[in-house]
Amino acid sequence: MPTVTVREIALHYESSGAGTPALCLVHGSGGSTEAWRPQLDGLAGTTRVIALDLPAHGRSGGDGFASVDEAASIVREFVDALGIGPVVIGGHSMGGAIAQAFALAAPELTAGVVLVGTGARLRVLPKIFELIEHDHAAAVAFITDMGVAARASEPLRRAIAGQTQRTPPRILAGDFGACDRFDVSARLGEIRAPALVICGEEDRLTPPKYAAFLQARLPNARLVTVPGAGHYVQLEQPDAVTRALVDFLTSLPVTRA
Repeated sequence: MPTVTVREIALHYESSGAGTPALCLVHGSGGSTEAWRPQLDGLAGTTRVIALDLPAHGRSGGDGFASVDEAASIVREFVDALGIGPVVIGGHSMGGAIAQAFALAAPELTAGVVLVGTGARLRVLPKIFELIEHDHAAAVAFITDMGVAARASEPLRRAIAGQTQRTPPRILAGDFGACDRFDVSARLGEIRAPALVICGEEDRLTPPKYAAFLQARLPNARLVTVPGAGHYVQLEQPDAVTRALVDFLTSLPVTRA
């Protein structure tokens, strides 16, 4: 189980493939490296792909983080510790917020940006906070139901729910709190790196209008909307997302197998 120590925290990560720039992937609220399993497998022939568990998530130690900016700082130290920068920084949902904060804080380490099921501003439904506080299982069920398209399979629903269920309520609430306070709408023009924005056509947590806003405000962005997918688009329609990533990564300078 590979780990790297950042701020005295053992951060678990998974890696596949080879090439530069590496793609560093950050999961969303209540998630783990499992959020990127299809891409870890599917992109190994394109470049090096690294997915990490944020503090207190998956198999990482630690006690969470107070804000998206703090999480982005931790990811930057993770990249430095592995010696893999500049990277294409990518993220799903909360991870996409972290990717934007990373790109704003460390443009010199940012070869590209991948934003999946996310937005420049992430306001969280009050019901999610209420359920996490009073009924964790009900919160997990609600998040899962809102997060996938109607056609999502039961095994996929169970897998997503299982990962979220394993995240302690306090950490899950902290994730959504960090999202709720996040807003870089006015700063998107500062992100000059090439960007890929991906959203599920049926995303109800970060609807397609969020992705359209990103594409319109980022100076160098392309948008891919995936039919038949909700918020967990990279798990619901993995082949479509992997194809979009291959097209994007191979368009960047010095990407090699």
